[in-house]
Amino acid sequence: MRTDMIKMTTRALLAALLLGAGLLTSACQQEINPEQSIDTETALSDEQGVQTAVVGAYSRLYQPALYGTNLILIPDLLASPGYLSWQGSFQSYREISSVQITTVNADVQRTWRDAYRLININNLVLEALPVIRDAGERERLQGEMQLMRGLMYFELVRLYGQPSLSSTYGVPLVTRANRTVDEASARLPRNTVQQVYDQILADMRAAEQVLPTQNETGRFDRYDAKALLARVYLQIGNYAQARDLANEVIQSSGATLNSSVLEAFTGDGSSEVLFEVLQNEQNNAGAANDGLATFYSGKSVGFQGRADVAVSATFAAQYEANDERGQQANIGEGLIYVGDAVRTGQLRSFKWNDFAQNIPVIRLAEMLLIRAETNQRLGTTIGATPLADINAIRQRAGATPKVAVTLNDILLERELELAFEGFRIHDYRRTGRNLGSNPSTADARVLPVPQYEINLGNGTPQTPGYL
Repeated sequence: MRTDMIKMTTRALLAALLLGAGLLTSACQQEINPEQSIDTETALSDEQGVQTAVVGAYSRLYQPALYGTNLILIPDLLASPGYLSWQGSFQSYREISSVQITTVNADVQRTWRDAYRLININNLVLEALPVIRDAGERERLQGEMQLMRGLMYFELVRLYGQPSLSSTYGVPLVTRANRTVDEASARLPRNTVQQVYDQILADMRAAEQVLPTQNETGRFDRYDAKALLARVYLQIGNYAQARDLANEVIQSSGATLNSSVLEAFTGDGSSEVLFEVLQNEQNNAGAANDGLATFYSGKSVGFQGRADVAVSATFAAQYEANDERGQQANIGEGLIYVGDAVRTGQLRSFKWNDFAQNIPVIRLAEMLLIRAETNQRLGTTIGATPLADINAIRQRAGATPKVAVTLNDILLERELELAFEGFRIHDYRRTGRNLGSNPSTADARVLPVPQYEINLGNGTPQTPGYL
């Protein structure tokens, strides 16, 4: 996979990237010329071209606007109070952390643009699949692209859509490829949140049916689809479906908890990571002005980073002394440490410690937490009791086992285990909890549609609360 990513220079990928430039007119005007519309028909007309475009789609996942930085950092910055703080010089992240977001925010714009760019690549590949002669291979690629498209819409609707399923302010759905400027310039409505979730579930369910139970490293398989479906169902409150899918992943995927929680973030191919975005020293989100480790790391040994994100002492104090997810005496012994390089003396997260590390997107620990929460809510014990699942996670981390758990205990354990992995604002919204004294569901914590889309008179109305 990594070798393919490094060599990915064929015309198929070039055409896909050019024609996946964006959703609406602005991106097309900025990034493609009309004559380039011919390239995609040629580039995706044979099996090699389609396969290369698929590799190109995966390579976009580590881009800074997506999982390389923003899809993990932005949700946590939106949930900053009592959790973390932004100390860097980038105005776009400061606006998000302080919930004073403008419609011209650079990271609001590039995350929207790059997510839709990837969706267009997914659409291009899906429409080109008839050239794949082997039926099994054709189904595999179909599942990969549908799952990726569903995942991108899930990230978009959670960030740019209002939290309520009844809201008319979702995000535009595009399920056909844009190949020309005219196609990409079409006026599109803003779909309802429910319509977007319907598409997400349709894509992920279809992928679940056709993906293989095992796939190449760094590519989606059937259990990744089940795990992501469990995440989606939890978000929308379908607890029975979330529970059953998480239980299936736990029992049948072959994933096992590492002996140490640090292993998922310090080594590639961890036994508990179901899906991770591949990075290496040549292909990564960045080591200077982008990348999770760039913004989080503040250690003097190894990759130093900018140390722009500080962990709240109040949040860190929730971990027990021996819990390796919390602060330990020496850097690298726990997942929170006192930085000794760049703004020394402040708490940092060790989860993002090297610019070339892989980025875990789905961990088995999340599935245990989903099963525990949904069993607790439903009064069931499918697979295990909520207490057993929570203690499996706590004991692995070196924390004291509990003798009983409440729903609040489970939600807290979820915060402690998944900290700084991009879950917090989404969890607070779905459970209706406040962040400090302010609602997590407030309009100001929903990202606006980029202003350039509004200025061009597209059919996408602005998010409430933004001018």
